[in-house]
Amino acid sequence: MRFTLSCNCCNYYYPTYNRSSVAYRTTRLRMSKLAWPAWGWLLLLCWGTVPCAASEPQPTPLRLWYDRPAANWNEALPLGNGRLGAMVFGAPERERLQLNEETIWAGGPNNNVKADALPVVQQLRTQLLAGQLVEAQALAQARMQPAGNSGMPYQMAANVYLSFPGHEQATNYQRDLDIGRAVASVSYQLGGVRYRREVFNSLPDQVIIVRLTASQPGQISCQLGAESLMDHTQHAENNQLVLDGRGSEHEGQPGLVRFQLRAQAVAEGGTVQTTDAGIRIEKANSATLYFSIGTNFVNYHDVSGNAAARATAYLTSAVGKKYEKARAAHTAAYQRYFNRVSLNLGVTPAAKLPTNQRLENFAQGHDPALAALYFQYGRYLLISCSQPGGQPANLQGIWNDQLKGPWDSKYTVNINTEMNYWPAEITNLSELHQPLFAMLKDLSVTGQQSARQMYGARGWMLHHNTDIWRITGQVDPPQYGLWPMGGAWLSQHLWDHYQFTGDEQFLREYYPVLKGAATYLVDALQPEPTHQWLVVTPSVSPENTYAPNGKRIAIVAGTTMDNQLVFDLFSKTIQAAERLGLDQPFADTLRTLRDRLAPMQIGQYGQVQEWLQDVDDPKDQHRHISHLYGLYPSAQISPYRTPALFEAARTTLTQRGDVSTGWSMGWKVNFWARMQDGNHAYQLLTEQLRLRSGTGGNTGEGGGTYPNLLDAHPPFQIDGNFGCTAGLAELLVQSHDGVLDLLPALPNAWPAGEVTGLVARGGYVVDLAWDKGKITRVRISSRLGGNCRVRVHSPVVATGGTKLLAAQGENANSFYQTLAVKPPLVSAKTVAKQPTLAASFVYDFSTKAGKTYTLQAR
Repeated sequence: MRFTLSCNCCNYYYPTYNRSSVAYRTTRLRMSKLAWPAWGWLLLLCWGTVPCAASEPQPTPLRLWYDRPAANWNEALPLGNGRLGAMVFGAPERERLQLNEETIWAGGPNNNVKADALPVVQQLRTQLLAGQLVEAQALAQARMQPAGNSGMPYQMAANVYLSFPGHEQATNYQRDLDIGRAVASVSYQLGGVRYRREVFNSLPDQVIIVRLTASQPGQISCQLGAESLMDHTQHAENNQLVLDGRGSEHEGQPGLVRFQLRAQAVAEGGTVQTTDAGIRIEKANSATLYFSIGTNFVNYHDVSGNAAARATAYLTSAVGKKYEKARAAHTAAYQRYFNRVSLNLGVTPAAKLPTNQRLENFAQGHDPALAALYFQYGRYLLISCSQPGGQPANLQGIWNDQLKGPWDSKYTVNINTEMNYWPAEITNLSELHQPLFAMLKDLSVTGQQSARQMYGARGWMLHHNTDIWRITGQVDPPQYGLWPMGGAWLSQHLWDHYQFTGDEQFLREYYPVLKGAATYLVDALQPEPTHQWLVVTPSVSPENTYAPNGKRIAIVAGTTMDNQLVFDLFSKTIQAAERLGLDQPFADTLRTLRDRLAPMQIGQYGQVQEWLQDVDDPKDQHRHISHLYGLYPSAQISPYRTPALFEAARTTLTQRGDVSTGWSMGWKVNFWARMQDGNHAYQLLTEQLRLRSGTGGNTGEGGGTYPNLLDAHPPFQIDGNFGCTAGLAELLVQSHDGVLDLLPALPNAWPAGEVTGLVARGGYVVDLAWDKGKITRVRISSRLGGNCRVRVHSPVVATGGTKLLAAQGENANSFYQTLAVKPPLVSAKTVAKQPTLAASFVYDFSTKAGKTYTLQAR
């Protein structure tokens, strides 16, 4: 149940609340006891001044809608069930459904490891550690180009067109995407008849379903046809239209993926005729269209599956179900994930506008509901493109209309793939992390070849890209691709998942992956000559360069990000070994090596240094801010434990500026959330929610959001959506710094609101309401038990007999262990600053698994 109070005299719609929410219970309690007179007088005051719209329906808060069809792909609306993607364009006279299937990639099983790399790598190490940077750069450019291929592109499947002759003159047009149900629709009027289409990608049935209805009988007539950019053939079979296609050859790799698309129409009344050219429906009362896709992909080294049998099985099962039951089953399966979290920030009249207009006005107007919609849209996209048992979300999720999409639509693992999964744990979608973990298992096998042949090391590793074939060799020229830390970063997700879930069986299953990534670095680390610190070399600070003596240098030793990644990987592997009672000698080895890692350094401009040497350019505004990995997603930089580094991170962020590519601004939202500066994070959100046209080349930087709310690099990259969703959650709840921190970075733009269902490390589920920027009530449900240490920024008291104690010493909850990083080295040219932090109160209270605890404003 939801209730809404809205008032025209103040032009503000108060948030709507679920019956189970904190704010619902709080408001109900107040109204039923002492607060009713106040509510009554408020409503009487409104009624006595201007007409009040207490009964006016609130605009649907979880809906994207438009008053015209999509003019291009960046205006179409995305649907997905993890495996199948569809972009819905919505033209009345000719609907286009652009379809994807997650395993349709070019090429076939391969690994692109450069067999003759090891001698070159050894020579590069010698040169770099001797300070011969120019020579090493030249050697890398000459001898370390990719071997054979730079990975295979993710590819589109087909376009399906539904032609409705004479519907060009439609009026009263509207199309929408209801992310509360994961259903898209198109409606319009023509000749006194109201037409409607509904489209969804069924989660349980694994097909795409389109429902065509009209307000009068006998009005559904259309022609269905299919096209593809892929090599394909088409024919009719058993009242079904069948398209057989194959993945492309690319960079010397023959196309071995086979796929089949099947379409069938079931009409009520009228006739259906299927030919090799397509399906024709004549004068039906209504019709339901079903689309299935199967491929021969089994896993990264096996393409022996039967595409036709799979497509047929999906379609046969789905066609036998009534439409209403199929839609209800889909919505129930979807809402099992989506309904876990709600975010209410208030709804103003701006929410009544089409979504593209809301984007256009966001920076100038007050539209908190658009921020909440954008947050939930990221969750919608993750549910739609990353389901257990499937492939992880790539650079475009599962939505790509090209043979060779931007950056091949691969997995870029020097930030973008990781960013795709930042919302998974905190926004209560933990199961959707599973495809990334499964890919890590594969990479821990294929990555042994690159570790051994290219670096002479045990364990496993990969560079800055991979694909469905789990390649681990170098991708792209060395200034981008000679970065051997992809495995080190991806592996962090394993321990992070354990911190949120406490799933020891999972940790035991994936411990060999952690150990293998750490083992590679045990062998790969090299002592640098000045301090004898152990560093990674050769490497790059992802995609950035510096210019000693005017020459751009990328290939270096000991970048700050590498040092931070090694520190985290060693620390998490040690903790995992201890938790599981395994590998004590190996853990001791990691401790010894960890002590010899380079510390973070504060350079001459007061910045966190990006490289081992103090060579940062304060005017550099590169999109990658890799050396602040230690601030987010890591927890090495803390306002409470490493205050000087915390302020140096602020300097770095200020120097780098705000406006950048879409994904970079998504990362910066998280950075500023960790800096406890909600207003700056909100400014980044404002820059991101800036309407960018869907037309034109759309290449370069500048970020923004397309009319369909997809992130613009430009062009489209989905990681910006996921990064912002994670960042907005971090504004409200953080749990990385040894404590559960509530409202650590609330923007002034959101003085009142409520969030339910966010998850914190230690298995705490948090429902949180606030007013005038201060907490009013909190419910903390404990999944794992143990000590809950909570930081609040306004006084609270516990109810129900819970005892709050002033926190002392280290948090006894083992999921909140913090790691002591080395004190930073500070340049003689700068003075380390100390942060000015808002007042806070830190409490401990004991919890039991399955119990819920309530705090409220004092």
